[in-house]
Amino acid sequence: MHMMRSPFLKQQFGRLRRTALAVLLAAGCLSTAALADVQGWLHWRGPFQNGTSPETGLPDTVEVGGRNHLWTYDISGRGAPVMANGRVYSWGYRGEGPDLQEVLSCLDEKTGQLIWEIGFNDYLSDTVYNRYSIGSPTIDPETGNIYLQSTCGLTMCVSPEGKVLWQVSLMERFGRLTFPNGRTGAPSIDNDLMILHAITSYWGADGPARDRFYAFDKRTGDLVWSSTPGIGPQDSSFSSPVFGWSHNRRVLYCGTGCGNVVCVDARDGAPLWRYRISLGGVNSSVLLDQDRVIAIQGKESVDSSQVGRMVAIKLGAEPAPGQAGPMVLDQSSELWRNDLTMFTSSPVLVGNRVYQVTHTGELACVDADTGKVLWEHRLANSQLHASPLYADGKLYIPMITGTFYILKPGDNGVEVLDAEELDGECIGSPSVWNGRLYVHTRNHLYCFGTGAPGQGMVSGPALHKQPAAGALARLQVVPNDVLLHPGETVQFRAVGVDADGHCVGEAKDATFSKFIPPTAKVKSAVDGTLSASGRLQGGGEASAGAIRAVTPTGIAGVARARVLPEAPFAENFESFVLDEDSTADAGVKFAYPPLPWIGARFKWEVREAHGSKVLAKTLDNVLFQRAMTFIGPPGMSNYTIAADVLTDGNRRMRSNGGVINQRYIIALVGNSQVLEVSSNYDRVRASVPFRWDAGKWYRIKSRVDIAPDGTGVVRAKAWLRDDPEPESWTIEVPHQTAHREGAPGLFGFSPQSRYPVYLDNVSITRN
Repeated sequence: MHMMRSPFLKQQFGRLRRTALAVLLAAGCLSTAALADVQGWLHWRGPFQNGTSPETGLPDTVEVGGRNHLWTYDISGRGAPVMANGRVYSWGYRGEGPDLQEVLSCLDEKTGQLIWEIGFNDYLSDTVYNRYSIGSPTIDPETGNIYLQSTCGLTMCVSPEGKVLWQVSLMERFGRLTFPNGRTGAPSIDNDLMILHAITSYWGADGPARDRFYAFDKRTGDLVWSSTPGIGPQDSSFSSPVFGWSHNRRVLYCGTGCGNVVCVDARDGAPLWRYRISLGGVNSSVLLDQDRVIAIQGKESVDSSQVGRMVAIKLGAEPAPGQAGPMVLDQSSELWRNDLTMFTSSPVLVGNRVYQVTHTGELACVDADTGKVLWEHRLANSQLHASPLYADGKLYIPMITGTFYILKPGDNGVEVLDAEELDGECIGSPSVWNGRLYVHTRNHLYCFGTGAPGQGMVSGPALHKQPAAGALARLQVVPNDVLLHPGETVQFRAVGVDADGHCVGEAKDATFSKFIPPTAKVKSAVDGTLSASGRLQGGGEASAGAIRAVTPTGIAGVARARVLPEAPFAENFESFVLDEDSTADAGVKFAYPPLPWIGARFKWEVREAHGSKVLAKTLDNVLFQRAMTFIGPPGMSNYTIAADVLTDGNRRMRSNGGVINQRYIIALVGNSQVLEVSSNYDRVRASVPFRWDAGKWYRIKSRVDIAPDGTGVVRAKAWLRDDPEPESWTIEVPHQTAHREGAPGLFGFSPQSRYPVYLDNVSITRN
């Protein structure tokens, strides 16, 4: 063996004190309270952020139905469970067709008995083949609250008693995009912040699709900061942030959907640097090892046609004082590279050894100092998602084939201690806590162990403070992004931070005002009344704009606000001034769509077409060939939405257009010649024949009726716009577990971005 248990513990604790101590340090000035007694395996990567545990006395072998098989919980899953204070939190899914739900289950650690569970619908996603729960819950070490992000982007905070404390629909609130692969990952807690990343297309400067990081106040769900460190994405990424220190600055390192490894200030979201290693997304989580970060990717490399690479990137780069990041690093920042390939499985770090399962199913041992591959051992013909766990001198590795390996690594290879066949594919990573080993398959959650208490457990550092702050350098306005209804109010705060992002204190002398950035494409201010002390009351008009706080010495910070009216609401686009020159169509003038509409700016334009001003689907970006745009608040329900729809195409290919009502899409589908109701094509999808012609205006109208028992019916009708409205509904679709709320929106699909979709005369009324 290259390392015994006691040196492993000593070295891991040393790294913990130097680089992971600050996982629980203060972010901003939100809290300095002592930690509660929350002990457990709190994040899928474990207490050292690298897939290792110092716990001992763990099984050398397991046997389904044998003496150390403690219990099984029957639920499908693709992620890693987490544990705290005698409870196990599992993220899985059950059900079929339209009634499939993702489920957060709370189980008794000793018996596996269910304590409580909460189910959540998928909605408006393009997830296929039951690719659900490809992620993990995360437990807050201070409160014991559980955080997770569902496959469609519903992000929530749940108490240990099973009460949903807050939730945010990232899709409807921030324009999160979905992908068929369903990969979601796990939120991360850095003291008072809950941080995750997702590809979003929002509004204003955040309109372009990018892999963005979002930091929420873990107690309230208010957005504290957002960050855009990368470029246009090629794929989604479920790489988890890893936290550390750089020049007295709290930072996170993470892979992104644009093929970069990025470094971001974890206090205020400032992008510090990025280094692109792949033409696809970087899904594996990185390793933080002293003065380097180690990453692996499984797509085409940037500087060659080679697929896959593992690299070590030298740390320490930061923008010069006064310069905005991110710095774009070049190959001189690489310490080493090798040719290992893996797209989604993350490596583990044990001393100066990196253990990585490759896409071809081989376990590789890498010297962390040089990048040299010391040995490889074949476990299967392929691997997907699941990452190894190192504990008690052993590697625990589930393979996609369903084989669960227990291996004892050495200098020249591994000793196979056990290879047990489990029921179902293994896609999630194993977890360990208190003498028990957990592994999820697509059919069950297994718990193995002796039942005796664990030895040598560590759930996280015990100290909780922040470094002394320096001089005031800038303001952080909190909440950093708000959505108001007319008449609703919010109170902004100006938090002072120093040059390293550490909290100086609340800037009581700051004054607030509406602000239009000089770079804004649309010169607009949020409608409403803003006091000098930062109290904003939303006006009655749909609007969006910036809010600026400034101290008497000129130190400033900016937040953003939107106002969206509920019902009634109508828009015919005739008031828009077409004064922008199209870059895609020479000589064509257009106007940007309403600024507060989510995901609208790069998907739609207001143009002159068919004798009036209409909303036209853009065709210059294949990423946006499927466009969902939300025009109201996410919490709306019990409304009717209607719109005129005109599509184009030929006999072989036609575009689709329609509306979104309470998380259901109601659309005229050209190729099928139907009126369709869907929420996810593999889950909720029903249609009736409706023959219609390209180039003609039709009107769609829809409402969703929910019964007291939670069942619902989606009702819709369509007709030629110039004909009388039919009295009966064209289609009525029952849904046993109906969506109870959801933002109204607009939908357009231009296959391969070839044929346009036009919408006009949008209206929303109360039922």
